[in-house]
Amino acid sequence: MLKISDLRAREVVNVMDGRRLGLIKDIDIDLEAGRIAAIILPGQGRFLGLFGREDEVVVPWEKIKKIGMDVILVELPPYHHAKDETYRY
Repeated sequence: MLKISDLRAREVVNVMDGRRLGLIKDIDIDLEAGRIAAIILPGQGRFLGLFGREDEVVVPWEKIKKIGMDVILVELPPYHHAKDETYRY
């Protein structure tokens, strides 16, 4: 069994472009189905991650390809930055 706290300690990497997406910030739970619907990652800040609002990256559970000991591999198409939007795949 895997705990949510264990998931949050693993870095998320996109297998499509090898980009590190960061650590899990939050999760979206489908209470009716009793399962995790998506993981939520912090977006990139506007200036070195220090200033400006962060956009969130919402990754549906179906896009998770492998959960390893140190990393979570996801398969997401590359996206472009859209001002003040939440990224949803």
